[in-house]
Amino acid sequence: MTHPIITVDHLGKYYKLGRSPEKYQSLRDTLARQVRRMRRGLVGKRRTSPSLDEGFWALDDLSFSIQQGDRIGVIGRNGAGKSTLLKILSRITEPTTGEIRIRGRVASLLEVGTGFHPELTGRENIYLNGAVLGMGKAEIRRKFDEIVAFAEVERFLDTPVKRYSSGMYVRLAFSVAAHLEPEILVIDEVLAVGDAKFQQKCLGKMQSVSASGRTVMFVSHNMSAVANLCNRGIVLDRGRLLANTDCMEALNLYNSQIDQSVFTAEQNRDAPHIRQIELDQAALQAGHLKVRVRFHSPWPLDPPMIGIVVSNLYGTPLFGSNPNLHSVGFNPQKLSEGEAVMWLQDLPLHSGTYKLSVWLGDQHQNYDSRQDALTFEFMSPRFIPNMPSVDVIGPMHVPAEWSLVSHGR
Repeated sequence: MTHPIITVDHLGKYYKLGRSPEKYQSLRDTLARQVRRMRRGLVGKRRTSPSLDEGFWALDDLSFSIQQGDRIGVIGRNGAGKSTLLKILSRITEPTTGEIRIRGRVASLLEVGTGFHPELTGRENIYLNGAVLGMGKAEIRRKFDEIVAFAEVERFLDTPVKRYSSGMYVRLAFSVAAHLEPEILVIDEVLAVGDAKFQQKCLGKMQSVSASGRTVMFVSHNMSAVANLCNRGIVLDRGRLLANTDCMEALNLYNSQIDQSVFTAEQNRDAPHIRQIELDQAALQAGHLKVRVRFHSPWPLDPPMIGIVVSNLYGTPLFGSNPNLHSVGFNPQKLSEGEAVMWLQDLPLHSGTYKLSVWLGDQHQNYDSRQDALTFEFMSPRFIPNMPSVDVIGPMHVPAEWSLVSHGR
């Protein structure tokens, strides 16, 4: 039986809020505090529940294990504790309770330029950062050319890194961390700094790292990138562990925790306006798009017309619909207040993040518009492992038939 490369046992991290550190403590105060801690331990209390004005548990009683060669996606909402977990695994901060057992060397990339000295050149920082990661000079020298080529900073190698852009910073930092052969590679959302081409390059490198038997832990809000890279997923919610399971199961669980997306506007008694837009998350999880739009008008609209457009993150429209274009099930009638529902079976998109805009009008003009009212993450049921990036092949899923004819003997 193989032993886990990482074992986390009842891990907790507590942060105090709103208290300035005491300037002076006597020896008597220090001894008294230690005695109180010992007494709590003797009566079996691991910790006391803090009040809200004292602080909060960023991580709360986490226990899980990770096997060598796993590619772990750590996912959860903002404030779930993802970055705190990686900082503890990287030994940047100490846990408040529990323990972590790690077999092997950890290389971390949690912030842009971590471990770099701004006054040193790129060349000098490669050696400095490598030493910080525990590498010997000979090991760094052996990998030096590969690091520089991957980071694409040859022209600026002897320039102080304080003159680098954030993209150049992260390219060099990632290249050092990924090429110096750690047993465990820990990557935070920092890759979002790079452009689409570099992000794809990094994902490819992380896949080759894991293929060589090393372990990768990857935090990202890009669910498509997580699905493309990882074979397992850890889901956190408010510092607690929800799941440590198969990647697709983890992604489905994470998406199921998200409340139904809703946009609500203030009432306008003087003009027709959109009151509320709801995106049905249950339909989205099944690969469909269901949008509910509530509207109000001081006079009857003859008939009310609702337009919906889905765009990518760059604002490029991908497709749209209104009753004039697709009128199945639409019953034209005069209404001053009502609700329109658009249902699209089998959403023709690849996995990614998209925006939804809504218009309200009648047969003659538009009265109200809500540009980019909702942003949603779509995980396509047609996901294929190692699928090219959406930035490379485009966001639309267009079914096609292929055939192969052999002309050989």
